[in-house]
Amino acid sequence: MDITLQAPELHYFTLSQRQQQSHEQENMQNPNHQQQQHQLAVDSGGDPSASGKWAEKLLRECAKAISEKDSGKIHHFLWMLNELASPYGDCDQKLAYYFLQAFFCKATESGERCYKTLISVAEKSHSFESARKVTLKFQEVSPWTTFGHVASNGAILEAMEGETKLHIIDISSTYCTQWPMFLEALATRNDETPHLRLTVVVTAGAGGSVVKEIGQRMEKFARLMGVPFEFNVVSGFSRLGELKEEDFGLRDDEAVTVNCIGALRRVGVIERSEFLRMLHRLRPKVVTVVEEEADFTSNMDEFTICSEECLRFYSIFFEMLEESFVPTSNERLMLERECSRSILSVLACEGDGGGECERREKGSQWCERLAGDFSPMSFNDDAVDDVKALLRRYRAGWSLLPAQGDASGLYLTWKDEPVVWASAWKPS
Repeated sequence: MDITLQAPELHYFTLSQRQQQSHEQENMQNPNHQQQQHQLAVDSGGDPSASGKWAEKLLRECAKAISEKDSGKIHHFLWMLNELASPYGDCDQKLAYYFLQAFFCKATESGERCYKTLISVAEKSHSFESARKVTLKFQEVSPWTTFGHVASNGAILEAMEGETKLHIIDISSTYCTQWPMFLEALATRNDETPHLRLTVVVTAGAGGSVVKEIGQRMEKFARLMGVPFEFNVVSGFSRLGELKEEDFGLRDDEAVTVNCIGALRRVGVIERSEFLRMLHRLRPKVVTVVEEEADFTSNMDEFTICSEECLRFYSIFFEMLEESFVPTSNERLMLERECSRSILSVLACEGDGGGECERREKGSQWCERLAGDFSPMSFNDDAVDDVKALLRRYRAGWSLLPAQGDASGLYLTWKDEPVVWASAWKPS
């Protein structure tokens, strides 16, 4: 991109900590500062909507300028967003902050370098306790992840009924928080408690020590529940697309389940068909798939369209976080920072997926991909009832929507917007 952005003018991220302190001090010293920010957006062409949401308009204009390679407008909108953005402000300020980072990296072609820096910083501060605390708190205030757990567990229990030896291949990134509920369900079955072998897939940089500690805790909980249990880890590769069927040590006397929660989007776009064929060769009784409802794939080469979809999805997510957590929540801040890495990878990196860029697809798109090797399975009444009971534990705004048209499965909706899709499949 033939654009020169001078460091003295656009040094947003090297001085971001100082900036945020400045923003906070100015907000405290000048109670009219937010009103002045709002007026700046109006005066500069970012006319907020009637609801006061100025960030989306400014970000759309900035994305258009980047797409058109209009350096003057890029400077103008990046400067304006930098004045308005804050990771500690309201939803608009946060959206502006995290998208500003991605747009700056896109305009300066520094996305890959910046992303690797963010990942390196995140890994250095990564620990089991911090990850566990964030995950559990998020599950406490929102069904965003637990919806998929409950739906998948229901499908697996139905498909595995009567089996004495189970092998679950877990390709997800939820720190095994799905499985205590599943172990409890196995322990309370009327028939003989089956033997469960759980194989967890871990890519490079996903925190091997964290998974080891999780395994120890899972083994302890299984003993408490009286469930014969074996915990295995498959690691030593950088991309999910590198997995082969021989990696899982399949045994002839076991019934196999593959559990993919937020996993398929981490497979490179060009590798997805082969990856699904590999899963088919495992001859599973059931494959459960849970993915967030967004399309960062079909228009990945159209920056304006892709950024619009990215903005739509993360506006919903940030609004949900704002209404679910208290303003001072550290867990909320960590979740938002995780989003920032995803936004950066989608909008400013050249990858097509495969770990460094999570190219999400919508449920209908996944159905089309899966239909070549698998047939959809319906969730039974018990699974649907369990999901409905789960949603009643949370604040108003959440609901369950059966898939329609060419899609199958169930959708979790937030204020009538589908946000997470869950489905179950069997080999054709």
